[in-house]
Amino acid sequence: MKEYAYIHEEGQLPAPLSLVPFLNSFTEDQLDEVLNSSSLLQCDEGDTIIREGSIDSRIYILLNGELEVRVAGKSVAKINRVGEVFGELALVNRDKRAASVIAGTRALCLAVDQKFLQDIHPREEDPAFHAALFEFVARLVAKKLDATSRRLAELEKELKLLKGEPVHVEPSVEAKPAPKGKKTKAMARH
Repeated sequence: MKEYAYIHEEGQLPAPLSLVPFLNSFTEDQLDEVLNSSSLLQCDEGDTIIREGSIDSRIYILLNGELEVRVAGKSVAKINRVGEVFGELALVNRDKRAASVIAGTRALCLAVDQKFLQDIHPREEDPAFHAALFEFVARLVAKKLDATSRRLAELEKELKLLKGEPVHVEPSVEAKPAPKGKKTKAMARH
């Protein structure tokens, strides 16, 4: 893996980066400082970008290629959409990395060092900058949690089917309440 300082023309955002929602969270001045604190990672297949159990302060953005997320050596997800952000929990919990991220193909990532950002933008002096950063991370984590919850529900249904257990199917049309004073057929049976 090779790492290069990210050099850009201030006030100009290259086309691929303009599609990254994370970067759209900042004002133009803030964005210049985010990019000035960033580096490009050129990865070959098999390169480790994040090592499970390590501690670092970077947030990453996939610019091209495909990455694999592994926990305890087992593949659990793929990262393959340009602009996809990963490693964002380092900003929030400052804990050991919960997973490894490995290049599945040649890949290019933008690495944003949030610790450096905090040094040049102390929270007490620039709360608006940190509010934008944390708002984006909160939305991203909520989106990932929703996707994980949906996938878990799908897997639970599949497991029940494999076990031969009945599977509860949500009605596609919301049931309307019966008018007051009238009993429906279902209510009359009870």
